[in-house]
This record gives sequence, structure tokens and C-alpha cells, in this order.
Amino acid sequence: MIKNNKRIINAWTFYDWANSSFPLVINSAIFPTFFEKMTTQRDANGRVITDMVNVFGWEMKNSEFYSFVVALALIIVCVTAPVLSGIADYSGNKKRFLNIFCIMGSLSCAGLYFFDPGSIVLSMLPFMIATVGFWGSLVFYNAYLPEIATEDQQDAVSAKGFARGYFGSSILLILNLIAIMVFKMPAVWAFVTVAVWWLGFAQITLRALPGKSEEHHGGKISLTKGFTELIKVWNELKGIVRLKRFLSAYFFYNMGVQTVMYMAVLFAAKEIRWPNEDTKSTSLIISILLIQFLGMAGSYLFSYVSSKAGNIKALSWAVCFWAVVCFCVFMFVYEPWHFYITAACVGLVMGGTQSLSRSTYSKLLPQTEDHASYFSFFDVMEKLGIVIGTFSFGLIEGITGGMRNSVLVLITFFVLGFIMLLTVPKEKSLEAHSSK
Repeated sequence: MIKNNKRIINAWTFYDWANSSFPLVINSAIFPTFFEKMTTQRDANGRVITDMVNVFGWEMKNSEFYSFVVALALIIVCVTAPVLSGIADYSGNKKRFLNIFCIMGSLSCAGLYFFDPGSIVLSMLPFMIATVGFWGSLVFYNAYLPEIATEDQQDAVSAKGFARGYFGSSILLILNLIAIMVFKMPAVWAFVTVAVWWLGFAQITLRALPGKSEEHHGGKISLTKGFTELIKVWNELKGIVRLKRFLSAYFFYNMGVQTVMYMAVLFAAKEIRWPNEDTKSTSLIISILLIQFLGMAGSYLFSYVSSKAGNIKALSWAVCFWAVVCFCVFMFVYEPWHFYITAACVGLVMGGTQSLSRSTYSKLLPQTEDHASYFSFFDVMEKLGIVIGTFSFGLIEGITGGMRNSVLVLITFFVLGFIMLLTVPKEKSLEAHSSK
């Protein structure tokens, strides 16, 4: 594949445009609010009577159950991704598996149309499968980055993908909000639009990316090869100090980032003093859009900062900022205007953290043909981190009875990630390009 080909890079970034509709509309904006409303009983004055759901005879808080479903979905990804990435590398056909997970995830979004709080476990099954499809597809999508762009271009290409994802998904969210608020479209139809958007725009990417690689043909495919490759990557990390320490840092700080993405709306719905339900719904949507557009700007901002100061320094500043924001949330954020300020801060740093993490890992990889295996390892670490993060968040809420206490664990994750980033040795490839 010819690297830095503008047509291929443009098509590759369109998958961010396509699949980012899932984390925005399903994970962040409409579905969490819809889920909280459908699983909470209120009196005539809007006061909560109960927010408990029955799961196989076990009563638990709705947000606690939500976090456990996310954790289970990501455990499934951790188990299946190594198998599929090993097959993909061996057969040289990452695109086929990218397509399979894309179809599985998008169609499952459409399945949320049939959500029924009376059958809460069955109703959350499409959400779980869609989560598997989203994260599973990213294993193969991210693995293309070092193949389509040279090292000096990977920060910019990664940032372009995230920025395009933020912008495209915001357009879909705005269209859905207009349809819901102005034309009184039932919220469940928004989940169907995600399916159409995701699967439809993904075709731009799938048509442009190369198919099967000739150099991987032949031989018998083993279902255990993916796990063998993960063990191989683990062993190779012992000799790559910078990559090993970066992954250790990423494991911790990404727990915090992803848990915020999954649980922020439910936290705001329960812990902020909203005047009424209508104000709450509108304000949450506005804050999410604020995060999206600032996230797009943040992707480019941190790409620029990394070009001047280096990737590791830029990430260290971002993670330190995350810790400060979470501390402020725990101590001071109670009113709607507090939440708006928090949303602006989160948006500015979220896009940059995600974009730089992907490109930094890509730069640190050794020379290899098996990019899917390395990105599978990266994604397994990421998902295990999210499992621990979301499970811890829900567990602490269940024990203490409030989500605010769960923020303390996020601060711990970011502090540990920041400390680990400080231990990453410097090297030319991750220093500012201008200093070369």
C-alpha cells in the first residue's frame, strides 16, 4: 500500500464519521437519557419513586445495571478480538472483519427500537451486541493507521479521523433532535438512524481500503493464533521499554476517559440539581454537543501541541487536566452551569487525548507486518481498562448509594496514568517534529 495517499486517508477517516454516531447518540446523548427515563418511576411532581430494575430477580440501580452491561460487552470483545485479529493477520484480510463488526454493530443499534423496560435484560441485549460491534471493528480499523500513513503524518491523520467523527456524529444528533423536538419523532427512531448512518458511510471506507494481502495467503488458520500473537506481543514488550511504559500509562488514564464517556450523562441526570425534567433533557443535549465541537477542536489543538512539545508531554498535560476536572466535579459541580463548564473542559481535552493515544501507540510499534495483532493487544488492554472502570463506577454507586463517590476512582486512574507517563523515556521519534 502506498502511504500518505490522500484518497485512502480520506476514505479511512470516514469510518470515524460513520461509527462515531454510536458513541454519541447511543452511548452519550439519547439512549442514556431514554434508558434513565424508561427505567425510573416518578410521581406527579417529577420526584423519583424508584430507579431500581429487576435483573434475574436481583434488584439494582438502573445506572449500576447499565455500567455492568457495558463491562460485560467489553469482556466479550477482549475474548473474541484476539481470535479474529489472529485470523485477520494470517489471512491478510482485516477489511472483512471490519465489515462484519460494522454490520453487527449497526444492525444491533436498530434493534434498540424494540426497547421494553418490562423485559430489561432482553432489551439491553442489542445495546451489548452493538457495543461489541463498535469496539470490535476498531481493532481492525485502527490497525490500518501505520499502513496508510508515515510516522510523521500519523498524529495529523489520527486527529483528522477523530475530528471528522465528532463533526459527523454531531450532524446526526442535531438532525435527530430536530426530528424529536419539532416533529415529535419517537426517540427510538434515533437508534434506527444510527444504524443507517453507520452502515451507510462505512461503505466509503470499505470500498477504498485494500482487501486481501497476497503475502499472508496459504496455510491452516488456527483459532488460538490470536492468543498466541498476544503472548508474543507481551513477550516482545519486555524489550521495548518505551512502548511497555506507555501502555501501562494508557491502561490507567484510559480507564478514566472511557468511563467518563459512558457514565457522564447518567451522572449529570442524577447528581445535578435540575429545575425540571424538560430543562434537564435539553441541557444534557446542549452539553453533549458542546463536548463534540470542542472535542473536534481539541483533536487539532493537541496535534499541534504534540508537534511542538512531543506526544508524551502533550498527553501528560492532558491527563493532568483530566484529574483536575474530576476533582472539581467531585467537590463543586452541583448546578447546571457548573456542568456546562465541566462539559467544555472535557470536550477540549477528550478529542486530543484519544487522538494522540492512537497515534502515539502507532509510532511506538516495532517494524512488523502484523499490525492487527499489535492493535488487538492495544484494544484488549483498553477494553480491560474500561471493564474495570465502568464496573468500579457502578459498584461504588451500589455500595455507597450515590454516583458522586464513584468520581474518586476516576481521579485515582488519572493520577496513576500521569505518573506512568512521566516514566516513559524520551526518544527522537516522539519528540517535537520541529526539533528534528
